Amino acid sequence: MSGPAAAGRGAATADVVCLGESMVTFLPSQPGRLADVPSFGRAIGGAESNVACALAAAGHRAKWVGRVGADGFGDHLVDAIAAYGVDTSAVRRDSDRPTGIYFRTAADRATGTHEVAYYRAGSAASAMSPANVPYADLLDARILHLTGITAALSADCLSLLRSLTEPRPGRPLISFDVNHRPHLWRAGDEGPGVLLDLARRADLVFVGEDEAEEAWGLRGADAIRAALPEPAVLVVKRGSEGATVFSGRRPEPRSSIAGGAGSSVTTVPALHVDVVAAVGAGDAFAAGFLSATLRELSVRDRVRHGHLMAAAVLTVPGDLTQPPARAQADELVALDDAAWGRLRLGPGWTAADRAGIDRSPAPQEVHPT
Repeated sequence: MSGPAAAGRGAATADVVCLGESMVTFLPSQPGRLADVPSFGRAIGGAESNVACALAAAGHRAKWVGRVGADGFGDHLVDAIAAYGVDTSAVRRDSDRPTGIYFRTAADRATGTHEVAYYRAGSAASAMSPANVPYADLLDARILHLTGITAALSADCLSLLRSLTEPRPGRPLISFDVNHRPHLWRAGDEGPGVLLDLARRADLVFVGEDEAEEAWGLRGADAIRAALPEPAVLVVKRGSEGATVFSGRRPEPRSSIAGGAGSSVTTVPALHVDVVAAVGAGDAFAAGFLSATLRELSVRDRVRHGHLMAAAVLTVPGDLTQPPARAQADELVALDDAAWGRLRLGPGWTAADRAGIDRSPAPQEVHPT
């Protein structure tokens, strides 16, 4: 039996369930145009599975729900995601549709030289719908994490997200990352309105200032909050400026882990990071914030954990990496504002020995010893 009525009741068996498409990613062996790259290395990619992998690696009970082809690429995805400790038991195989794949260049996604070639049209994931996903698995969690990418894959996928974000008693906290991808939408002006509607139905929303301006013509965190007054927690990512969190505006938050009563605005500066590849940082930030949310930490500490998770990914070539150990991350999060501002994180910093952090006024770098 599918649908909301089929969802189980009682204590959640997962901390976070992430629903969405994961694809096999081909990373270039050297910089340059796709036409010039001679070979590619295989990896995995997908906003929602990235979040699940990071959360599992951080010690949480994470489950990824998706749909892949009955092919070798599907086998690889399920095995690779499970290797991070993610529960993949609810993944469905499709014998009629392939697993999606894509190729990308090494250039920063924000630059004009970045190229991505997607081969996902008609993929197994695009066939997800309210009729064929395991609702019991999706709703049996403390947090259900969704993104706007899934909504863009097909009409059936959009129907699924609309169903999952409907208000209903006992639903998990709905986390929604806007993830505006204009090239995925089938009609020119359809995407922005759909994303705004889905975000307004969620409890916790992640959105970048840049994508809010591109999608909705909104400039600045205050304007974004004015357009999204419903979510109990709104996280506005501001690039190198850090992140601003609006929390507690809803009179009665749907979940105690979303945030306390009352209204507050918290801005936390970003870290100084020696970037290796600017991919996967948004997913890692969401994972860090959700991890700290599950632990019911303060808003400031949730954002700092998000920044640290993002820094771990920014200092490696791919979308995924081992996050900092919890004790290491907690120690850095506990720094005073001045020491936090002096941190500079480079490649290998998560393996550095953090016993005895230098709290002096001198500039501070974290590299492997």
